[in-house]
Amino acid sequence: MVVYDNLSTGHRAAVRWGELVVGDVRDEARLADSIRTHGVTAVMHFAARLLVGESVSDPAGYYRNNVEGTLALLRVMAAQGVRSLVFSSTAAVFGNPERTPIDETHPTNPINPYGETKLAVERALPHFERAYGIRSVVLRYFNAAGADPAAIWARSTGPKPTWFPGDRGVARRPPAPGVR
Repeated sequence: MVVYDNLSTGHRAAVRWGELVVGDVRDEARLADSIRTHGVTAVMHFAARLLVGESVSDPAGYYRNNVEGTLALLRVMAAQGVRSLVFSSTAAVFGNPERTPIDETHPTNPINPYGETKLAVERALPHFERAYGIRSVVLRYFNAAGADPAAIWARSTGPKPTWFPGDRGVARRPPAPGVR
């Protein structure tokens, strides 16, 4: 296993298994080299900027990283013959729900650039499957995980740390008192 991350919100200490390759998801040459070097046969793509408020103040940064970065990854996967992708999306693609519970038939209508960038990638994926044979699974979730009872792993993205095992930007903090 190899973890490819630019460490803009992630932390070296969070990579407990496999090798860490520090690189930008838009760097196609580095991605291709990493895929070849490590014999990658499938990709789990969790690299994204994910703060809704920040996406409103910096939509260009979100499109650059979340859309352009994913397209770069897909181009490299196609060129390297990697045909399996798990894509981390978000329930933000639904916008303000028309009904609950929200299921897969619910209309998508994002209300912020973060949700829009994720939906843009979701819409591109079927085209990459038809053209290049890249099959994908999309995960749409709200809060990806609850609190870590031992208070060891925490997402440290944003102005205030949110202490739960996140899909990116994981930090280790000392255990809570009385927890080993």
